[in-house]
Amino acid sequence: MEKLNLNGEHNDPSVMRAKVGWDILRKWEIAAPRSNHVEVYINDEYYGLYINVEHIDEEFIKSRFTKNDGNLFKCLYPADLNYLGQNPDSYKLMQGDRRVYELKINEETDDYSDLANFIDVLNNTANDELVCELDEVFNIYDYLKIIAADILTGNWDGPIYNKNNFYLYHNTTSGKFEYIPYDLDNTFGIDWFGIDWTNRNIYNWSPDGAPRPIYTQIMENEELRNQYSYYIEKLITSTINIDSLNNALSSRRNMLLPYITNDYYYSLDYGFTTADFLNSLSTAFGAHVKYGISQYLTERKNSIELQLENAQMNPVIKYIRHQKISATQAQILAYIEVKNSPANVAVEYSTDGSNWSSETMYDDGNHNDGLAGDLIYGASLSNLIPENETLYQVFALDENKNSNLMPCEPIIIPASGDTPLLFINEFMASNDNTIADEHGNYGDWIEIYNGSDEDIWLGDKYLTDNLGSPSKWQMPNFTIVSDGFVLFWADGKPSNGEFHTTFKLSKDGEEIGLFSENLAAIDEIVFGPQTTDISYGREKDGNISWILFETPTPGASNSPDAIIEISGIEEFNIFPNPATGGIIYLTKVINYKVYDMYGQLVGDAKNYDKINTSSYTKGIYIIVSDEGYKQKLIVN
Repeated sequence: MEKLNLNGEHNDPSVMRAKVGWDILRKWEIAAPRSNHVEVYINDEYYGLYINVEHIDEEFIKSRFTKNDGNLFKCLYPADLNYLGQNPDSYKLMQGDRRVYELKINEETDDYSDLANFIDVLNNTANDELVCELDEVFNIYDYLKIIAADILTGNWDGPIYNKNNFYLYHNTTSGKFEYIPYDLDNTFGIDWFGIDWTNRNIYNWSPDGAPRPIYTQIMENEELRNQYSYYIEKLITSTINIDSLNNALSSRRNMLLPYITNDYYYSLDYGFTTADFLNSLSTAFGAHVKYGISQYLTERKNSIELQLENAQMNPVIKYIRHQKISATQAQILAYIEVKNSPANVAVEYSTDGSNWSSETMYDDGNHNDGLAGDLIYGASLSNLIPENETLYQVFALDENKNSNLMPCEPIIIPASGDTPLLFINEFMASNDNTIADEHGNYGDWIEIYNGSDEDIWLGDKYLTDNLGSPSKWQMPNFTIVSDGFVLFWADGKPSNGEFHTTFKLSKDGEEIGLFSENLAAIDEIVFGPQTTDISYGREKDGNISWILFETPTPGASNSPDAIIEISGIEEFNIFPNPATGGIIYLTKVINYKVYDMYGQLVGDAKNYDKINTSSYTKGIYIIVSDEGYKQKLIVN
């Protein structure tokens, strides 16, 4: 983390409301900040008890969504998400000295087109098309869970009532906006409007007559309303045990008591006393604090149970993704949740655009689907036609015959086709003094090599640091000659010249992809943590083996003399090597461990002479025996 937020929680006698709210969201598997209570000292002087809340910035975004290259908007009052027209600049409206929708990532580009499109879809889509259209641009199913949490905790200070306090992040991997909660102190019975939030209608939460499309559009759609009902019921019946939560609150109160007793500043805003703190779970303070936290939770839960609509729910299908393993194989994954178990799940697909087939998806831990029972279902397609696009959707059916097919428009797996013989040949993700650009700056760089017998024009091709967003940066009007090289600066500063990309590389590891005009993959690499001023490249130009270079060769042929050698006595041998993802054999029975190039243990065995590499990704691995002897294994 780069920043700390120390909040005094000055209007909350318990100093716990926001902390409890964040904990509920994180238990609810929402991308919410971490938080903890802290003592604050300045020059050894005690300044009181605070809550430390993780800051929502580019570091937070990357930790939750892998990438942080999309637009992040901080949305403050009066951010009602109401439609203001098609012009993106209309959403740069000001409130005092700040924007209502304030861009926090990609400020230099200052492009609000994605936000304008999202708000347009949210406000102007017909009810019978809302599920399909909104799902294209918004992670709606996770947001339904957030609405449920807001209404349980009485968080009126968000967009569905007070049009305030939230973030929107455009996730470039999925292409959808993610809703990120923010500032949860006005919860659990805190009120400034004269409203009793314990019994407010859970289907009519927003103020009458005021536009709150992110809530009202959902409540007017039967399918989404039913899914919301399922989530809020699940929240209060299984995800959270109110009695257990109240016990935990009592324990935390007892833990915090000594720090409140010695906190001189605690009483200065509203006259809170230690007695008020001790009573803050069970008794209202008065004024804006209408309930104790435990008192509020009990009454809110009872009220929700009386209001809940008992409706059937279509299966929730989200986080759909695929990975192309070869020209004829792909892995499909999706998260499936049903109200009535069990779920029957299948991927429906077409390899020719007309004839459709079905492949069962499993949540058993044996189909590259993660852990058994984690609601992530997987299936492998092994009959793709290399020259054809493959279309697919995910189908789910529950025990009561409720079904769903998502997304509404099939996802396209691009054809392999005839791709040019271009290679990501070498790159450096942390350049301090290896090579400077034309401006004297030391930025990240990527070298492309043309291994064909013909010159290749690059102007219709793309580079990206996100394999889920292949068209991220279009390459310039440049022709790379046969057996030639070109260097691109991955510095996130396209204004510095046509060979400067819109993205940077991460020293901690990420992806690089090279894509054709039709977005077919030409070459790609997924890499781990890198070392400053040491490059990672192909052992020979266009070769399948990747190695580290102490002496990088940007814009020139890779030199084997620059390799960082992995030493070891050849006490045993392996074959076949390179391997193609099956069984390899050792020439003797040994105890061994297998490490990838980033030092991570990926396999081990005792008294064995075989290694199953079927689950290994492409790359270089090191096999180490108990005696310390090593062999390099290449998996193609």
